[in-house]
Amino acid sequence: MANLIVWVVDDDDSIRWVLNRAFEKAGFTTRDFANGELLLDALKSAQQPHVIVSDIRMPGTDGFDVLSEVNARFENLPIVIMTAHSDLETTVTSFERGAFEYVAKPFDIDDIVATVRRAANQTHLRQDPIELDAEPSANGIVGRAPAMQEVFRAIGRLTQSTATVMITGESGSGKELVAQALHDHSPRATGPLVALNMAAIPSELIESELFGHERGAFTGATEQRAGRFEQANGGSLFLDEIGDMPLPAQTRLLRVLAEGSFYRVGGRHNISVDVRIITATHRNLESLVLDSRFRDDLYHRINVIRIHVPALRDRKPDIAILASHFLAGTAQELGVEPKTLSTEVIALFETLDWPGNVRQLENTCRWLTVMAPAQEVLVTDLPPELTDLDKEVPKMDWELALGAWVKQKLDAGAEDVLSTAIPSFERVLIKTALAHTNGRKREAAKLLGWGRNTLTRKLSELGAGI
Repeated sequence: MANLIVWVVDDDDSIRWVLNRAFEKAGFTTRDFANGELLLDALKSAQQPHVIVSDIRMPGTDGFDVLSEVNARFENLPIVIMTAHSDLETTVTSFERGAFEYVAKPFDIDDIVATVRRAANQTHLRQDPIELDAEPSANGIVGRAPAMQEVFRAIGRLTQSTATVMITGESGSGKELVAQALHDHSPRATGPLVALNMAAIPSELIESELFGHERGAFTGATEQRAGRFEQANGGSLFLDEIGDMPLPAQTRLLRVLAEGSFYRVGGRHNISVDVRIITATHRNLESLVLDSRFRDDLYHRINVIRIHVPALRDRKPDIAILASHFLAGTAQELGVEPKTLSTEVIALFETLDWPGNVRQLENTCRWLTVMAPAQEVLVTDLPPELTDLDKEVPKMDWELALGAWVKQKLDAGAEDVLSTAIPSFERVLIKTALAHTNGRKREAAKLLGWGRNTLTRKLSELGAGI
């Protein structure tokens, strides 16, 4: 599109400057505003832009207000929302109110330029947002890592849809929470969400659990019982670990999905239901299909929209946030003050693989809330499985941790990072050496390659943090 006009609204002068330069370099005509009121006033008299890029949190008229007002007045004017507060609720609300796209800060300049181009070229694809009867409820999903932002965007785009969704990811990564969010932020939010874990049900009972049974249908069936499909009528059915479903049950499930009706086990009456299907698995269904352990036709029926939940090791920027969230939640449950993690513990956490993913981190935080002796958790307070010195530690772990720390500081806008890094580095060295020598300063100084006087001076300079 020639002479693309883009308006930027953000109360941060530096953000507006960066975006203006980037858009001008891309050949766009730009105009910027320090708040939502100024932009809305300009829309009354000035030439309408092709795309608006708006922050959310601004004094006075915020980004959500801008979204609502612009969508009410201009049907085909796309708005790209950007925010540093990139949680699920904000993402979903943005899409519900008609945002074309949602961008988390800090953003890649090339990506936001491409997003603006796409918004200008594809405005005809936008759909009017729907109004839900109730405000979306928070369900505990936490994450700012790019991989989690993709999950949030997917949930946001599906707020108007009842399409079948398959959620993939490792055990403990949070697939159940994503399923809950998909239901809570859908047109079926007022209906039930019924879950069934295929791996937890004996194979001979799966059909009864799914479709119910009549009295006398089998030994032990002393009364009529509705299955999960009936219970989920008008809502969503979450089939967890669907890769563990036996083949006979797969055949019956496929028939129900195709026809929308079924018979209870031992029943004679055909039962029709209106159910949205959400599935989840940690297994590779494609491999199971090739091995003839999962039906190809069922796989294609449930694999309509796929959402992948990343492993915790792939979302390291979220580890400190998640840990704080779990520590606060556990403290509230137990009626105690929440623990905090030292910088060294956070750095260590970001180097671990976390094979149990978010569930393992949550359990670790529960353990620390009960077992750590002080309010600040130190490396020495961690459970043995996280600090086993007998296992081989990758040589680069400390450098990765340092890199993550530096990136965190830079992303937060810090300057002269070296002046902060060196004292922190020395503080860790001194603490560790003193712990190793049981507080004997002369031995610690020798281990560090310093004289006793140098260590004494460092202790004085670095203060009480040692």
